Amino acid sequence: MDSILLKTPLTFIGFLLITFLIIYFLWPAALVRFGLWAFPKIIGLQVRYAEHNGYRFCYYSRGKPGFQPSILMLHGLGLDKDTWLLNVYFLPKNIHVVCLDMPGHGETTCLPGENYTTFDQVKRIHQFVECTGLNRKPFHLVGISMGGMVAGVYAAHHPSEVCCLSLMCPTGLNYPKDTDIMKRVKNRKNHDVSLVPSNIQEGVEMFRLGLYYPRMAPKQLLKGLFEDWLPDNNFYKKCYLDIFSDESLYSLQDNMSKIRVPTQVIWGKDDRLVDVSGAEVLAKGIPHAQVHLLEKCGHYLPADSPKETSQLLMDFHPSYMKNKKTE
Repeated sequence: MDSILLKTPLTFIGFLLITFLIIYFLWPAALVRFGLWAFPKIIGLQVRYAEHNGYRFCYYSRGKPGFQPSILMLHGLGLDKDTWLLNVYFLPKNIHVVCLDMPGHGETTCLPGENYTTFDQVKRIHQFVECTGLNRKPFHLVGISMGGMVAGVYAAHHPSEVCCLSLMCPTGLNYPKDTDIMKRVKNRKNHDVSLVPSNIQEGVEMFRLGLYYPRMAPKQLLKGLFEDWLPDNNFYKKCYLDIFSDESLYSLQDNMSKIRVPTQVIWGKDDRLVDVSGAEVLAKGIPHAQVHLLEKCGHYLPADSPKETSQLLMDFHPSYMKNKKTE
């Protein structure tokens, strides 16, 4: 009898393991979709929508606006609000957090013919902030890569809405030293979009290029991720051309002198997409900017070092800074 009871759970575990391996190797996209459906729920995030004149924004939200400033998080090119899942996991649950699908990305409306230059995106983000009432009191604005560029320009042009700014390895600068990727971006000819992955293998290689430990991202899961990414490839090419156009290429650098809010710069020392020398550009251009250079971190800071970046955000968060001063 005991042997039968013992075999039953072992058989069930074996069945689950075999099922997992079959899905992992044959349908990795299904596994990724399940993970991206389940994990937000586990950490308390809710999917919400907001509309402005027929344009729909999609975003994650956790908590409610209160005494402490809300945090608005903006992701990079070709990604979506899921970028911030690990960061949100390490953030205090009493902070109101909003992770937005940037214009055209994720479930936010993608309109044919829409432009995605820095200022076009700033305009859309402002519409989102207004229609959700997020600007009823100044908020903590966080952005990474393209989202960092947009966040910086947003803070420069809407200073009354932002109480503090956190920029993670942003684009939009004239870097003293260029990575091979940025050299190719700046030497663009005839609307070259070869840096935008056109197949799953290129997508896997590009994502791993942004990580310090590329092997930590299983190839099968990345294949699953980019299987859902490729149908929007034409949009990403359009967005790429717009954010690296002459109008946007140095937009953050052109506007950083207008930034008056307390600013934090976080950069991975081993960033192979946009060089860490950009941090010194921001340190010189934004008065009293705090700079944090992270060891063994690449471009995708939320993946390489989610706990450390979340702690840095909280150390910089206004309510927490006040508490430290009174200790």
